Amino acid sequence: MFAVGHLALGYLTGKATSKLLAVDINIPLLFFASLIPAIDLLVPSLHRGPPPSLVIYALLSIPFLMLFGKKTVIYFVALAQHALLGDLLATGGMVGVQLLWPLTKTWYITPFYITTLTVVYMEWAFFLLSMTVMLKMRDLQKLFQPHPLNLLLTVSAFTIILPVFFGFPAYAPMGLFIPHLAYLVLLGISILTDFKAILFKKTP
Repeated sequence: MFAVGHLALGYLTGKATSKLLAVDINIPLLFFASLIPAIDLLVPSLHRGPPPSLVIYALLSIPFLMLFGKKTVIYFVALAQHALLGDLLATGGMVGVQLLWPLTKTWYITPFYITTLTVVYMEWAFFLLSMTVMLKMRDLQKLFQPHPLNLLLTVSAFTIILPVFFGFPAYAPMGLFIPHLAYLVLLGISILTDFKAILFKKTP
């Protein structure tokens, strides 16, 4: 999947998990966790290989689980959906994902073929659903409030900007230009809100 799908699924799965655990979410951190596994695109030979491993995610989550308790589960779910839902579905029955590396080097693959057009339709659906939930739950208001972690959204913003406008490391389909742009606007407003709060912060 592309950034739109990962962001939407990361938010939806994280939000559902937060409701089950009765804890609040930090949306910038949730978006960051949803997209950070895409860093493997910078090293093409590793894409969908060891980096998306659920085993690696679980091991990295242990110290955070000890420090922050069940809140960590929300962001682990956002990390896991990137490979388990986004990458696995988007492989379209062709490439696969090494979900359990290093326990096994098996490439897990969907048993059905998915076209790029189908992925575009799915990402549009996830995008619209995530926007609906964010509006209903008033999470957009939270996203636009100043918070130090808002600056993490710059990572998410570049994950959109590079493929959509520069084709790096791969081009995003034109069919996803509008939802990508919508997310970019939301992220940009949140980042600018944080910069504004820093610049105009009153000193005693």
